[in-house]
Amino acid sequence: MQRSPRSRTGRGPGGSTRVRAAGTLATGALLLPLLGAAPPQDAAAPSAELQHAFAAAASEYHVPQSVLLGVSYLQSRWDAHDGAPSVSGGYGPMHLTDARTALARTVAHDHAEGDARGDAARGPLAAAPPAARTVPTLSQLPARLKTLVRAADLSGIPAADLRTDPAANVRGGAALLAAAQKRLGKPLSSDPADWYGAVGTFAGADDAATAATYANDVFAVIRDGEQRTTDAGQRVALAPDRAAQPQAAQLRAMGLKRTSASDTECPRTVSCEWIPAPYEEFGDGDYGNHDLADRPHDQSIDYIVIHDTEATWEETLKLVQDPTYLAWHYSLRSTDGHIVQSIKAKDVGWHAGNWYVNAKSIGLEHEGFLAQPDSWYTEEMYRASARLVSYLAKKYDIPLDRQHILGHDTVPGPTTSTIPSMHTDPGPYWDWAHYFQLMGRPFHPTAGRGGGVVTIDPRFGRNKPVFTGCEAAGRPCAAHGSSAVRLYTAPSTDAPLVKDIGLRPGGQDSTIDVNDVASRVSTGQQYAVAGREGDWTAIWYLGQKAWFENPRKQPTAVNAKGLVVEPKAGAQSVPVYGRAYPEKEAYPAGMTPQAVSPLSYTLLAGQRYVVGGRTTGEYFYSPTFDTSTHRVVRGKDVYYEIQFGHRVAYVRAADVRVVPSTGS
Repeated sequence: MQRSPRSRTGRGPGGSTRVRAAGTLATGALLLPLLGAAPPQDAAAPSAELQHAFAAAASEYHVPQSVLLGVSYLQSRWDAHDGAPSVSGGYGPMHLTDARTALARTVAHDHAEGDARGDAARGPLAAAPPAARTVPTLSQLPARLKTLVRAADLSGIPAADLRTDPAANVRGGAALLAAAQKRLGKPLSSDPADWYGAVGTFAGADDAATAATYANDVFAVIRDGEQRTTDAGQRVALAPDRAAQPQAAQLRAMGLKRTSASDTECPRTVSCEWIPAPYEEFGDGDYGNHDLADRPHDQSIDYIVIHDTEATWEETLKLVQDPTYLAWHYSLRSTDGHIVQSIKAKDVGWHAGNWYVNAKSIGLEHEGFLAQPDSWYTEEMYRASARLVSYLAKKYDIPLDRQHILGHDTVPGPTTSTIPSMHTDPGPYWDWAHYFQLMGRPFHPTAGRGGGVVTIDPRFGRNKPVFTGCEAAGRPCAAHGSSAVRLYTAPSTDAPLVKDIGLRPGGQDSTIDVNDVASRVSTGQQYAVAGREGDWTAIWYLGQKAWFENPRKQPTAVNAKGLVVEPKAGAQSVPVYGRAYPEKEAYPAGMTPQAVSPLSYTLLAGQRYVVGGRTTGEYFYSPTFDTSTHRVVRGKDVYYEIQFGHRVAYVRAADVRVVPSTGS
């Protein structure tokens, strides 16, 4: 999200907020198929020390080892993250939360200053006030954000050890599960099914739907089994237990808050509640924080935009309910994957900074901070998000690829002047490969070396490019797995980075700052091949040839094929656009036509770019609170969306020809 000056963007006062939730206690509504964890990460000599720690803790606290392993997998995929906290203040393989300690070191990133609405038809509004950055007292925190403190009390293990020692962390998690089991009056049984209720409450859910969804996911892991090598080189395995079955009655007897799914648009396999963003008029005819529409009847929904909040969960919910701020469709909580829907999918949120994309997209905000690489997301949040995106993509016929499932950092600036102020979340530490694998769309080769296209696909855990600026300008960020691959002007790391004339009109050099997207590509993005030399591959990128390391033994891209665009015969260059607006003749009398304004880039003869889709120019006219004036303007001009740089862009069909990439 990255808060920006309010310009038809929204927070919402809730007044009396109705809370409704989607989710089910029925074990038959378990999961949309989530296609497993990523393949095991290679390690020179995987250690079994963590596996032994799970066995020892299970024995000490009389918790079934499969339950302990299943809970830990849903929290962290058994990673220790070198003692760094998650975005919600969770530590270690068990994700024991100590949010007070974690918040004290949180670095929020408010880089972008653009208009989140991205429509020049309405003038900018006053800036939103800066968010408060205070560390709450322990009593001010909900129980789900201080499980480490309780684990320390139960186990007698110092909090510092629970944060930094994986074996101690596992023991603390086992102590919490055993205490929950006793609190429920259940025996410390060896049968995993007897632990369903204790598992459901482990992540701190206070409503039945969230607890059931979480417990069902843990039991799915137990039934299917998992194995992988962790970020610390630990080999951990959980053997499948097909007999492990959820016992929904255990949660029904716990008196957790009951919620209704009637107002939400979510799959039954997630926990989802309705907290509406207000559509209210205020001031001198002003209003916020979204627009009412009738999608997909009046215009298609073509994109889903992935954001991170740059705020805590509680602050995020306050922001989306403020009519003077901006609003998006869904928010996802990191501790347990709980989802809040605030805008109906038919309506248009102000979240992407490009009005054309806003009008054609659904926005998902994930609790997190892009400039804190070690502040990781839980596996349960990735899974909840993957299910939600899969559901929305199927419902609205949105292709599951990186040119339609956009990061906020790949949304183009609508005009040349807006390019430097566009947002950069969710950033280089979002695991796109794992995310798409969970949606059943893993990236893989689709052609040989002659296919003419590459799909960026580095191994996330091994790919650790150096970034700066996470905590202070110029200071190196902590080494961490990344989806980003860096681009150079020649096949050498000694060569200069490629430049982005839109981001830096003065021609200044690109940097390795965590928010500088000028010279990097990201997992799943596809580009036309421009050349190969040894372990290096060149692609066409922002009107230039850009090189990246792609060694055969540890590739950062795989071969592919598809459709590409190139300038029509005889054209030396064609303009590139940040939005697909209709021609001026399409606008009715009395409505000011929106400029079909090219960006500062050009697509040159001899270059090719991968086609993402074909669309006819549209503009959603909605400058007033009174929806009777709203209208979708459709033109005759046809555009192709292309992967032009780190961000997508558009070219007019009249300027280019579409050809197969094979043999290029």
